[in-house]
Amino acid sequence: MSTNLYLNWAIVAVSLFNALLLTWLGLTVLLNSDRRTWGIWIASAGLLLGALFFVSHSAIAGLGFNLTWRSMIFWWTVGMVPVILLPFAWYVVILWYTGFWARPPAPLRQRQRLWLGTVIVLLLAGMAGLVLGVILLAVPAPELNELRGFVRWSFAGIPLLAVGYSVYVLLCTGLSLDALRQPGASDRIMGTLARRRARPYLMAGSVMLLTVSLFVTGAMLWVVQDARRRTFLEIYFEARETVARLDLLVSTLVCMVTLLVGQAVVSYEVFTGKTLPRRGLARHWYRAILLSGGTAILVSATLTIQLRPLYGQVLVAMLIAVFYALVSWRSYVERERYMEQLRPFVSSQRLLDQLLTPTKPREATLDLPFRALCRGVLDARVAYLAAVGPLAPLVGPPLVYPSADLAPPPLTGLVAQFTSPQTLMHPLDPTHYRGAIWAIPLWSERGLIGLFLIGEKNSGGLYSQEEIEIARVSGERLIDTQASAEMARRLMVLQRERLAQSQIIDQQTRRVLHDDILPNLQAAMIALSGNPSPATSSPTEALHLLSDAHKQISDLLHDMPTTTVPEVARLGLIRALRRVVTNDLAPAFDEVSWHIEPAAAEKVAAIPTLTAEVLFYAAREIIRNAARYGRGEDETRPLQLCISMSWVDGLLVTIEDNGIGFQASLPSAGSGQGLALHSTMMAVVGGTMTMDSVPGKTTRVTLALPPDTVIGQRSSVTSRR
Repeated sequence: MSTNLYLNWAIVAVSLFNALLLTWLGLTVLLNSDRRTWGIWIASAGLLLGALFFVSHSAIAGLGFNLTWRSMIFWWTVGMVPVILLPFAWYVVILWYTGFWARPPAPLRQRQRLWLGTVIVLLLAGMAGLVLGVILLAVPAPELNELRGFVRWSFAGIPLLAVGYSVYVLLCTGLSLDALRQPGASDRIMGTLARRRARPYLMAGSVMLLTVSLFVTGAMLWVVQDARRRTFLEIYFEARETVARLDLLVSTLVCMVTLLVGQAVVSYEVFTGKTLPRRGLARHWYRAILLSGGTAILVSATLTIQLRPLYGQVLVAMLIAVFYALVSWRSYVERERYMEQLRPFVSSQRLLDQLLTPTKPREATLDLPFRALCRGVLDARVAYLAAVGPLAPLVGPPLVYPSADLAPPPLTGLVAQFTSPQTLMHPLDPTHYRGAIWAIPLWSERGLIGLFLIGEKNSGGLYSQEEIEIARVSGERLIDTQASAEMARRLMVLQRERLAQSQIIDQQTRRVLHDDILPNLQAAMIALSGNPSPATSSPTEALHLLSDAHKQISDLLHDMPTTTVPEVARLGLIRALRRVVTNDLAPAFDEVSWHIEPAAAEKVAAIPTLTAEVLFYAAREIIRNAARYGRGEDETRPLQLCISMSWVDGLLVTIEDNGIGFQASLPSAGSGQGLALHSTMMAVVGGTMTMDSVPGKTTRVTLALPPDTVIGQRSSVTSRR
């Protein structure tokens, strides 16, 4: 130890700080890894070995000559094991992290394969000699003088022991820098981005380790050269102040390396094997720094001033109690903040008001929670929430943050990228997707139901594991809620329309029968009875009255709603649809073509009656719209209709015409309520309705039923029978 108390205090404080922080990092890397591969074990073991070295260093620096001779040899031996292994462990971990052993082999393996073998040879060759040499130099027994002769072995006048260890350490740190300079590709999501952002931390750490290696190499050359004439203890007593200052400098550099590595671990998950960083881990890291620093300063002070052990133990216990109280307080504060952020998602969505309101206030279900999610939880610059698949017609257009005036990006080619729920997210080109850099798939039992596109964070950091999971779960919930509310609202509107239509038809029927048909029948009966009235002067006039009554009754029957379920159940879906097109709608088209695959015709026969009815009504509505609006304002425009059925992972019914396309701006165009209604009914039975329209050229509508909807429902119906 030095004669300067402040210098001794600083040495012990920095050493204890390194020991505590490296212990926390080593256990954190191991315990928070989802896949404990051999690289994780080596990284954790290397951090714990570093902690072990500083434990021995703290014991030697803190107790000094109060240690017995055997204790001194024990702690020096304990400290030398990490000194030998840590450079190699750092090199191997950096190689593992940068993809040296990845498949397929990266260029990094070709570049450093031979160097790795050289380092292993130096490690195996120098380990035993270095440990033996340090022990022999530390023991001043005269009978060991002959054994100390091997330290005089030299190469070009420089001791071979110093040359071997110096080359070994410099190779490990220098090759680590080369691996970080050109790392291999990462197969993890956000892995490449995390490597790019964490690389400055690891590069700075490697540079500092290289600096430490140079200092240690210089000190070894000096000590080994001087050890030819005298023992290590004699050298130490003469240059005690110099050794203490060099010790503090090296420990401080290692402390900076520890802080850099820890920041990379908690911010970018460089060694834990996680897909994404976790925000809570960074907060615990900062608390670990404060606790380690406070404990190290306090314990070092008690050792330096030689305070009684009881007082030191009481002070450390009080410090731990204070930090525990602060951690508990911060936990409650963070819990309240989380509840404040999640309150928009657990508050009432006023679904009953939506059902009772004719209009659709989507802001009550999607916009407000979506904005709270993007602003308060994700801190995203831009975000898009779009429904795809069977729920898209129910949810409506995508939600956009921060401004609803922004146009959402195209999603046609992006949907095909997600084939499995195991895909957590997919990187995007922000220039093609309007600032979005990640796409998060949203899944349900029916498959892919939506995409959550997010841009960079306002803070410039990475998204954490918790943030991505919250975005995924919240997006799925928002889409499910809006789809359920919209489906219920449409069914309520349909019920209102049916009730109003029934009342109107009933009143109209009564009025026509009472005011028009019955007087005509009475007049005709009088005329035919032989007592003509002034209004009916001849049998011809009576026949005319009967003809008018017949026409009015026929019009009433034609205007009344018809039921086609018995026809669909009796004829089957394909024949019932053919009959509607042939008997009612064929004159509206110049040509009607059918393409029915045999496999599809066989599967259609297995569709339950309820599902077939919904499919029939939807197809009839599409064909009617094509007949009514396909020609537009030009009645002479040729109009062709093509109806096809196929089986491709489910039943596909495609109805296509070469009309003017879907143009809601035309005066004759409908409101679109019919298609919205039938898309809702298709969603009720588990199917989907999608429409592709090219203005002026074509309109294609596809009705799809998944295989489990066709086969599974039929099986359940049969079993109930």
